Amino acid sequence: MTRSTETLTRAHIAAAIQNELGIPRAKSLAMVESTLDLMCSALARGENVKISGFGTFLLRDKSERIGRNPKTLEEHTIAPRRVLTFRASAGLRERIAPTAAKGRKRVAARELVSLD
Repeated sequence: MTRSTETLTRAHIAAAIQNELGIPRAKSLAMVESTLDLMCSALARGENVKISGFGTFLLRDKSERIGRNPKTLEEHTIAPRRVLTFRASAGLRERIAPTAAKGRKRVAARELVSLD
């Protein structure tokens, strides 16, 4: 299976809405912009965004930690920060990779680490 080099853009989404609902392009583009603004505002307030059947945009607060320059091995402090992650729903994972999502087991981290 080859991977597409195409990118889905706001304009593509607006055009699909326009075709599906038969509304003017300007209105469909405004709907897309409004939806994305709503999502961005929620994330800026520190809220997670969950779209059922698609996935969840999660905010994670990472604490301060010690990092190391791999070239010089010099240690330095990495400042605390907030990162945005995306977790695809099971339905989306199944649509993307049908065989990979089936039979997938969750394995606890402690089972992956050998303490020998």
